[in-house]
Amino acid sequence: MNRTINVYNNSNLPNQQKQQDIIDFLYIHLGEYGDEKTAIQKCMNYALDENQYNGGFVMTIEEQDKILAAVIINKTGMSDYIPENILVYIAAHGDYRGQGLGSRLIEACIERAEGDIALHVEKNNPAKGLYEKFGFTNPYLEMRLKK
Repeated sequence: MNRTINVYNNSNLPNQQKQQDIIDFLYIHLGEYGDEKTAIQKCMNYALDENQYNGGFVMTIEEQDKILAAVIINKTGMSDYIPENILVYIAAHGDYRGQGLGSRLIEACIERAEGDIALHVEKNNPAKGLYEKFGFTNPYLEMRLKK
């Protein structure tokens, strides 16, 4: 079992096919907790952007070119008043859940990200326990105005 972690950023861009594979993977395996492919694409574009105000990274765990897990982290550019990074999407392949892939990706993200990391998780999402295991806490109540 030769599983590798691949890291993509603005200096190591994935080719168009790999980008589409990651988008498709996240769309399928996020299920009810995901977004439309156009939103995932937008998030990935932001992470891979060379603009000094954007950025972040994309990571995958793959085995023989098959994506088993993926994550997208965006930089916020707001380090003095909110976390420097936001974990926007993370998912493991449905057939490989429970094998520690999510933990492995979160550990790699914590190691790679410069500064703090925020994430949003729905209160009924089973991944909430995984995030708490790594020290993510819920000190704030998020409020949104939808227009």
